[in-house]
Amino acid sequence: SSYGYDIRSGLEFKIFSNLNASIVDPKNLDAKSYQDVVVEKNGDFVIIPPNSFLLAYSLEYIRMPRDASAIVLGKSTYARAGLNCLATPLESEWEGHITLEFSNTTPLPMKFYAGEGCCQLLFFKGNRCDVSYADRGGKYQKQSACVTLPKL
Repeated sequence: SSYGYDIRSGLEFKIFSNLNASIVDPKNLDAKSYQDVVVEKNGDFVIIPPNSFLLAYSLEYIRMPRDASAIVLGKSTYARAGLNCLATPLESEWEGHITLEFSNTTPLPMKFYAGEGCCQLLFFKGNRCDVSYADRGGKYQKQSACVTLPKL
């Protein structure tokens, strides 16, 4: 679009639900909290259970310049159906495949299509920062094309 960039999801997902009644602890994530799902090709879909959460990764590899940041925002088609893309920042000099976070806010199951546009980056240009994400050795730097879970 004019001031942003559309992002597509990959083919692997982690779907969080209450299936195993686990507690989600970002500092010690239990594998029982989520189910790994892989689809074969773009256009295939996964089902996000009601009031549940999905992690995906972007097909695009992003390299942020030192004088810009970006915010990941949802697209209106999914938002109007009740799927929220949680806004996360991409800091100056961060690079990698983005881990995308989505929440199904409806009481109904929802389809989520792999390989299709699901969110958008909005870019903000500023002055060159003194200390970038790369300078700090950020823990999510150079993420690969897979879902990255929380790190301490």
